[in-house]
Parts: sequence; structure tokens; C-alpha cells
Amino acid sequence: MRALVISGGGSKGAFAGGVAQFLMQELKHDYELFLGTSTGSLLISHLALRKIEKIRQVYTSVNQRQIFSNCPFVIKKKYGIETIGIHHLNVMKNFFKGSKTFGESHNLLKLIKKTISIEEFEHLKNGPLDIVVTVSNLSLNQIEYKSINNCSYEEFCEWVWVSCNYTPFMSLVKKNGCEYADGGLGSMVPIEEAIKRGAKVVDAIILQTEVTQLNRMPSKNVFSLLTSMFSFMLDRIEHQNIRIGKFVANHNNAIINFYYTPTVLTTNSLIFEKEKMALWWESGYNFAKFKNSEINQIETGII
Repeated sequence: MRALVISGGGSKGAFAGGVAQFLMQELKHDYELFLGTSTGSLLISHLALRKIEKIRQVYTSVNQRQIFSNCPFVIKKKYGIETIGIHHLNVMKNFFKGSKTFGESHNLLKLIKKTISIEEFEHLKNGPLDIVVTVSNLSLNQIEYKSINNCSYEEFCEWVWVSCNYTPFMSLVKKNGCEYADGGLGSMVPIEEAIKRGAKVVDAIILQTEVTQLNRMPSKNVFSLLTSMFSFMLDRIEHQNIRIGKFVANHNNAIINFYYTPTVLTTNSLIFEKEKMALWWESGYNFAKFKNSEINQIETGII
């Protein structure tokens, strides 16, 4: 069984889309299992349907309003560098409503339902492929993997949404008596789960550089401090997931092909700029093309 695993990474998911497009259209890889976390969960249904152009259009046209029903921050640009500042009015509105988070992302759920039709869902559910999204159950302190085969249309759309909810900036969701949040809080790169489900070859798209290339600037406000802290924690989780994935692969005779971003795409993946995301999609495609051409040259003894 061959599996495609896509890590979390917010707006950087556009890069993953480009990589997946090359793997599926040019290398003709057929995947039986699609497993995603956060932004990866948004991609996998459309990739499984092979509607790559459709999801590319979504990723290269999306903006903040299509994600946030109440955006908790403002984007500031100085000397070409983007930072986030607190949108005090929106944050206060959320607190007055009794919300537990700074912002809300109900518009993202609407976008998910708009882009995945009931007919497409039924086609996937009744087909041979397995599509699995990662969520974090904060109440039970555990990671859960939600397969399309065990969900109704409404449930699956909600689990995809839950997987993407980067709390405390986005919605905290209560389902089945438990509080759920972004799957990346526990499993950024679910390689281990793919192998547990029977995958012998895993193509893992990691929306981070292989070697740390980032020295963060001092925090400007509480939001930039929080995003820096979360980025630090998620990076540690990601490295741990990869180490565990390699260990499990070695003990199950599985092969992992890694596709890291060659450069730092952004220091804040909560900022959705369609122009940049269009470039990231193209660079993901070109990177996968270059990487596989280099592998072919090594295998044929050219280099």
C-alpha cells in the first residue's frame, strides 16, 4: 500500500499541493491511503478525487475573510516584513460572547462544505481509498484519526475543520462531549499512523525545512509571542513524529520518501495571501520535479 501524508502548516499547504500534483500527475503515483493534519486535511479529499486544479484554485484565491468569521489580529507590514498585531475590538467581542478563544473560524467550515460536495463525499466513501484526518481531543488528552469511512458528510466536514483549528486563534470545537482542536497539537506528521494502517511506501510532505534556518525576531506583542511559542512547540512535535515514523518504518520494512520545503516560506502560517500561495504551489511542483530528477540521476549513475 502506498500512502500520501501531508503535515500541518497553514497557508504553506499551497506548497504541499504543488508537490502532490507532481507526484500524482507526473510520477503517476496511485495512493490507497491519504492522511493529513491541519492544512493537509484540507488537501487530501480533493487529491483523492484527483481534482487537483479545483483545490489549487481554492489555495491560490483564499483570503483571511474566508477563514475567519472573527479575525483576532491585524496584519502589519514594515520594511517588507509581515507581523501580526492584536485586533482589540474583535478579541473583546469574542470574550463578551463567552468564547474561549481570541477568534473564530466558522467561515472555514462554510468554505469546506462549499468545496466538498455531498456527491464527492459519497464517491470517496464508497470507493477503495481511505481518507483520514488528524484531530486533537483536549478533553481525553489524545490524538484521534477520523476516517471518511466512519463519518457522515456533516461529520467529515466538521472533522476536517476541527483538524485545522489553530487554537486559541481559531475556534475550539465541542463534539461528543469533548473539546477538540488542531491535529497538529499532537501529531504534525502522522507517518506512524499511515504505517499502522498498512502502508509500505509513504510519501511524506513536511511543510518545514529539514534543517532549522530560522532565527526569530523579538516578539512585538502577546500574539506574536504566542505564535512564536506555538511554532516552537509544533516544530518539536514534528521532529518527534518524524523520528518515530522512521523507527516504525524500519521495524515494518516500510519506505518513507520525505519532501521538505527547501526554504522558509513564512514565519506566520496564519497569514493567507493568495499571491504568495500561488507562488508556493508552483515552487512545490518545481521542487518535487527537481528532487525526483536528481534521484533518477543518482540511480542511473549520472551523478
